[in-house]
Amino acid sequence: QVQLVESGGGLVQPGGSLRLSCVASGSFVVINSMGWYRQAPGKERDLVATITNAGATNFADSVKGRFTISRDNAKNTLYLQMSSLNSEDTAVYYCNANARMYDYRFVNVWGQGTQVTVSS
Repeated sequence: QVQLVESGGGLVQPGGSLRLSCVASGSFVVINSMGWYRQAPGKERDLVATITNAGATNFADSVKGRFTISRDNAKNTLYLQMSSLNSEDTAVYYCNANARMYDYRFVNVWGQGTQVTVSS
């Protein structure tokens, strides 16, 4: 199995910055793509950004130029650096990973989520 644990959420003022982390653990061969998604109250879960294990990235239009996604493959850790935050960024942020297991299965897993609140 693969477990994802997010950290780094919290309350931040508009215009501020925050960095989220997600650590993957378990018995797997490799973590392929990883990503961040977010869900605001009463809304669907939406893509924020993704990154392949080769470093190719993809961002939602709403966060381009403000958010940076990165990963440390040696530590199986995913990061999301968020800047110029505004109230529309308030949501629960979820880490997602696609992993190849030793029995050749591919699994897609989610973390438990971390709350980000942008408010003065």
